[in-house]
Amino acid sequence: GTQYRSGIYCHTDEQLAAAQKWREDAAASGRYKGDIVTEVKKAAVFWPAEEYHQQYLVKGGRMGRSQSAEKGCQDEIRCH
Repeated sequence: GTQYRSGIYCHTDEQLAAAQKWREDAAASGRYKGDIVTEVKKAAVFWPAEEYHQQYLVKGGRMGRSQSAEKGCQDEIRCH
């Protein structure tokens, strides 16, 4: 879908080239089972999310449980 997806949004041409190279290298590496669907685009106008979305994981994530990047992984994601 379009609502929740990964993306790299670049401010410079150098960042854009580096991000596109990362995506190509990742796809060619064989490390991932499926296609790399992370979109790589020039940054546009940024609209901050509503306050209740800010620091979502620090606030406890979904139903107060810690969140992780992998299913079954118990390591917490750190917010920066």
